[in-house]
Amino acid sequence: MAVYTEVSDEALTAFLSAYEIGTLLSYKGIAEGVENTNFFLHTTAGSYILTLYEKRVRVEDLPFFLNLMEHLAARGLACPQPIRNRAGVSLSELCGRPAVIVSFLEGVSVKRPGIDHCRALGGALAGLHAAGADFGMRRDNNLSVESWGPLFHGAEAQADTVSPGLAARVRGDLAVLQAGWPSGLPTGVIHADLFTDNVFFIGDALSGLIDFYFACTDAFAYDLAICLNAWCFESDGSFDRDKGAALIAGYEAVRPLTAAEVEALPILCRGAALRFLLTRLVDWLDVPPGALVQPKDPLEYDRRLTFHRTATQAADYGWGG
Repeated sequence: MAVYTEVSDEALTAFLSAYEIGTLLSYKGIAEGVENTNFFLHTTAGSYILTLYEKRVRVEDLPFFLNLMEHLAARGLACPQPIRNRAGVSLSELCGRPAVIVSFLEGVSVKRPGIDHCRALGGALAGLHAAGADFGMRRDNNLSVESWGPLFHGAEAQADTVSPGLAARVRGDLAVLQAGWPSGLPTGVIHADLFTDNVFFIGDALSGLIDFYFACTDAFAYDLAICLNAWCFESDGSFDRDKGAALIAGYEAVRPLTAAEVEALPILCRGAALRFLLTRLVDWLDVPPGALVQPKDPLEYDRRLTFHRTATQAADYGWGG
């Protein structure tokens, strides 16, 4: 989340007049994340999140995201619900941007997840995959292996200004991943961005999942690999195998991995790390002037790739206990 588009009091009041969510009491921009403009709304009827879609989000993808959230919630997954206006539609326009209001979920994200958090996250991820099994829409992952070469091409010339030798390291990873990326794994709806700031807890209990704007149709095990990257590394770049074991065990308590998924886990984890390195690198080099945004450090994933290059089996990530 971030603020790229400023919204005036007058524009917001006019926009909200189409909804039955009470009178606006206050609103403020949310300066986290890097993709869309987000505001926290507080009205006489409650609290909501207003999102204006920017950058990588394509308008034609929005029905997939919004319908998916409604579908998952109907099957018991705690996630934000799009709010429909008086005309019965959830997707509108504000300040020249596609815009949606969604319900507010209670809870807080954890900055330093523990083993129990990782286990709960694994179970919730498998629950998401199960809940999406009968979702009738499909969206290809436009940030999968086919996109990484073009992403790097746009940033390659400046990569070494971020870290000496970064361009060569990325070229090596790309060669390995493009040659060996697995196919034929169990596939369905995945979240594709389930970082710690997109998972809420109340006490030790997981209370909800948010930010479905990278959701797509892809391998379930790739979603697990994204979570292993996001939840199980320490600040020094080391992988915490106990956290990995808890996350995988939590997942397999709901949906056991196939033999092919277990075998593919190391390369999926390496690919997930490269995907986030590349998108962070592009964002790091191209922050719009005056934007209220905090770009995320691409070198965090450069350090994680150091581990992935040496991992050869799922046991290195904690599979098997």
